[in-house]
Amino acid sequence: MTVTLNHTIVHVQDKMASARFYSEILGLPDAEPYGHFMVLSLRNGVSLDFLEVRPDISSQHYAFLVSEEEFDEIIERIRQRKLGYWADPWHHVPGKINTNDGGRGVYWSDPDGHNLEILTRPYGG
Repeated sequence: MTVTLNHTIVHVQDKMASARFYSEILGLPDAEPYGHFMVLSLRNGVSLDFLEVRPDISSQHYAFLVSEEEFDEIIERIRQRKLGYWADPWHHVPGKINTNDGGRGVYWSDPDGHNLEILTRPYGG
């Protein structure tokens, strides 16, 4: 059996709002409740399980590999919402898209301060 990631827990202040934010920005179906979680299923079988944790949330980084077409759709939704975005994970190059490893990538923050990324080509690939 090959080891693969099945799910990860995302600590947030409002699981419903956060799940909706991710599903809308990434163009995914609505999250479903499961126990204490709101579960957002990604297309590769991995899920983001949103859990309310208050008051302190430690910022995490979540990167999503997307197609060129999906990248265009997601960056347009980011722009429509007037969210800040950056070409780098440190948020030093605002309003730009990087072309690392021959693909495209961009970073932005979710409402809880998690550093999100979309990229069209895996690093080193």
